[in-house]
Amino acid sequence: MTFAEAEPAHTPARSDSPADLRRMAVFLASAAAEHIRVRRREVGVGGGRAEGTDVKSSRVDPVTVVDRESEELIRGLVASLRPGDAVFGEEEGGAGARAEGIRWVVDPIDGTVNFLYGIPAFGVSVACEKDGRIVAGAVADVAGGRIFHAAVGGGAALRDSSGREVELRCSAPEDLGVSLVATGFSYSAKRRAVQGALVADLLADVRDIRRIGSAALDLCLLAAGGVDCYFEHGLNLWDWAAGALIAQEAGAVVKLPDPGAGTAEGELVAAAAPTVADEFFGALESRGALGPISRNGG
Repeated sequence: MTFAEAEPAHTPARSDSPADLRRMAVFLASAAAEHIRVRRREVGVGGGRAEGTDVKSSRVDPVTVVDRESEELIRGLVASLRPGDAVFGEEEGGAGARAEGIRWVVDPIDGTVNFLYGIPAFGVSVACEKDGRIVAGAVADVAGGRIFHAAVGGGAALRDSSGREVELRCSAPEDLGVSLVATGFSYSAKRRAVQGALVADLLADVRDIRRIGSAALDLCLLAAGGVDCYFEHGLNLWDWAAGALIAQEAGAVVKLPDPGAGTAEGELVAAAAPTVADEFFGALESRGALGPISRNGG
């Protein structure tokens, strides 16, 4: 399958309005998701391995040829349809934060470990930053055939595999004790040890905790009411940019780092249903978890 064949039949008109940038984000995430679905069958994925797999920050941080192809596809579509826009991606980097203009923030496969093991929880995350602010985003649930998407001030929605659109609203739990919390862990062993201790301590105060393996999908599940709260330390901008906007537009209260903060600083990304947001953030604060957790565990 070529990249040209992955392109959907209808392309969005060029405009810098949040609504049109949202349509572009959906288009890009959808094209990459279709490419991933096809290529996953071709590269021999299974048991945590696949043809063309390498590692990045540590030996438990994989990158596959399909990650790279997905980002290449998105970059090619942006260059073709919106020449002059910048792209900042997980695999190839790109332009830094822009005070003016359009920048696309891309995670070509969020949940690569799940992808390698055949766990159906991995996605494509595409956010659009306009004049330094995230204004639109889409997250494709590749295995589920769904697209979560939002524009600033325009609400959040889910497009299912049949093309039906449903408005997203987050949940309204009575209190933290009946709240389902999602989280994730670092590739750094020392940071992960601190995160594990934090989860163990928090577990007694909540309904339960889920570790799904994709920050972007965690935030979208929160938007859809699939979980009530989410937190994780040490994410990069491409991990949370689209998902956080989708959660916020669905009514969640979010706490985000500066967009320029990287994983090394270990800053917190957190979101919660509004009925328990104060209680949830208070629980994190009481455990010293509103601040960063560095790679060295401090």
